[in-house]
Amino acid sequence: MNRNFWIAAALLVTTAAGIIIAQERPTFRVKVDMVVLSFTVTDNKGKYVNGLKPSDFRIMEDGIPQKLSTFSEGNQPPVEISSDGKVKPIVIDPAKPEATRNDAFLGTNVFVLFDTSNYMYKTFVYASDAIADFIRGLDRADSVAVYTYSRNLSRASSLNKDHNQAIFGLRKAVAGDDSALYNALLLTLRDAAKVAGRKVVIVFSNGPDNASMVAPDDVRAVAEDEGIPIYVISTNEVNNDAVSSNVFKRLSSSTGGKTYFARTWQKQVEAFEAIREDLGNSYTVTYYPQENPNEGFRKIAVELIDKDKKLRVQARPGYRPRSGF
Repeated sequence: MNRNFWIAAALLVTTAAGIIIAQERPTFRVKVDMVVLSFTVTDNKGKYVNGLKPSDFRIMEDGIPQKLSTFSEGNQPPVEISSDGKVKPIVIDPAKPEATRNDAFLGTNVFVLFDTSNYMYKTFVYASDAIADFIRGLDRADSVAVYTYSRNLSRASSLNKDHNQAIFGLRKAVAGDDSALYNALLLTLRDAAKVAGRKVVIVFSNGPDNASMVAPDDVRAVAEDEGIPIYVISTNEVNNDAVSSNVFKRLSSSTGGKTYFARTWQKQVEAFEAIREDLGNSYTVTYYPQENPNEGFRKIAVELIDKDKKLRVQARPGYRPRSGF
């Protein structure tokens, strides 16, 4: 047998092996859990519109209408929506795991991420007071966690409904060194993602990030996909650090949150009050997505049915479904 025969035989074996390998490759499928979507409705003067019902909304995902599972307004108890669109009170089954129970959607899980880097030396005490006032004003149904960061993240107070404990953890914070905001924000989002129900992250920052290993857009993508709004309060003037200001705006707008530039203590208190009002006037719906072949970014649209076209809805623009086997 000549050399050409062995080359041809080797090619056949290689091709056959390639076919076998190709056949044994796992098929990736998209796994989408229940989607939690919070949004606000305001009029042309910026005033919140309250009292709307599930029948007033149409939730679209890539243009596909979604069937709502639950609906709530502010911190009111959620209601269940049956397959025929009728609303009925939530029946809590204590035998179910907490992550699957509808009472997990009572109140909001608030994660406060406080900048304790060396940028905060001059205003540390005032910032701490503003955060403490915000926590005191939260609804009793809300749970709150306080995290602090400089180069590393510190979980000063774990998520719980005892607001005094959260303030106690806050008061133990001390000023640190460099700022690794995006590292800390990513870890905070990972913690928040493990909690059932509605959650938000509130970032209090006083300077640019100079120590993170992750990019802000990677952090934004995680928040988008997990459905966690990011609110940012920056003590910098918007024009003093254009790069950070633009990043903050992008993080908040793409996740359904807002950014506030508040240099003085009074402005910071007002920003926290605005966030508290936003949480108290938000609508929250849950749904299991209808069949959708799109494995990439899915666009979410909240439409008002037979309502004034001047009303404005603020919600996150969409998410990416998880991949799984």
